[in-house]
Amino acid sequence: MNIEAFFVSGGMVALAELGDKTQLLSLCLICRFKKAWPIILGILCATLVNHAGAAFFGQLVTGYIGPDMLRWILGVSFIAMAGWVLIPDKLDDVNVKRDARNAAGIFIVTFIAFFMAEMGDKTQLVTIALAAKYQAFGMVIVGSTLGMLLANVPVVLFGEKIITTLPLPIIRRVVAALFVVIGILVLIGDNIKF
Repeated sequence: MNIEAFFVSGGMVALAELGDKTQLLSLCLICRFKKAWPIILGILCATLVNHAGAAFFGQLVTGYIGPDMLRWILGVSFIAMAGWVLIPDKLDDVNVKRDARNAAGIFIVTFIAFFMAEMGDKTQLVTIALAAKYQAFGMVIVGSTLGMLLANVPVVLFGEKIITTLPLPIIRRVVAALFVVIGILVLIGDNIKF
């Protein structure tokens, strides 16, 4: 069991999610439907499915790429992720349907919206990279899913109050700096743990 993979995955995804479009999506969903638990369950299930696919792909890639090449790909990916974190997300490409009336409908709307919003998102790419690095499929999935929940459940439960009080530009800069440091550490060599 690789507990480091769990903690790094959870921490990196939670940090990368701050100010992300899925937080905006969480806010839209709770404002529209006013029922937290079906939304939280939809977030959980969509993230598990999405990140399981990402982790599987990350582990699959390592079978075809040598360790030195993988180290360079991961290092550069984390540094590129730093730049991506600095760009605020918009909710323009996620369409939330307004016809869900019951908990099952809210769950389905949330599942589909979150799954689609995560396709190609930075947290999905982080999950791919960490699964490739750690080769700990289950721990990366559980960690990244927990990170997603840590970032989005408070938005669902406490809504707009949280979003309006967080200094998102400062948080984005700190998260970007962390991604750069991690990328450099990965590039330096395999002996350094993060």
